[in-house]
Amino acid sequence: MKIVATNKKAYHDFEIIEKFEAGIVLEGSEVKAIRAGKVNLKDSFIKIVKGEPFIFGMHISHLKTANPHFKPDEKRPRKLLLHKKEINKLIGKTSEKGYTIVPLKLYFNNKNLVKLEIALAKGKTLHDKRESLKRKILDREAKAALKDY
Repeated sequence: MKIVATNKKAYHDFEIIEKFEAGIVLEGSEVKAIRAGKVNLKDSFIKIVKGEPFIFGMHISHLKTANPHFKPDEKRPRKLLLHKKEINKLIGKTSEKGYTIVPLKLYFNNKNLVKLEIALAKGKTLHDKRESLKRKILDREAKAALKDY
């Protein structure tokens, strides 16, 4: 498994409840651009439109070596491929208040297919963000103290 892009902001802003693996519908040279690492997940989000999940805001840059006459839109919505049971589960959970779907990482699996790890998440409050930051700092200091000891 080769990880191409991660969404670190999602771990900071959301509490991850459940993770899913989804395929993506891509066009043209987008797979080559992803392989070259020209992808950004930072401000992307997932919505379910008419019973089908789509990722919005994922930026895949165009390669200079690819065909210049066929340039797919870099920020277009891309359809995600999930099982019907998973989609129904996500629809049920996101209809509740406070739950959302966020992308976590983009990677190539063992069969060399592009996969997106998405998560059902609940937004953190400012207090929760501060608490997790304090816990992270304390853990880091404890590890450093053990290392010096």
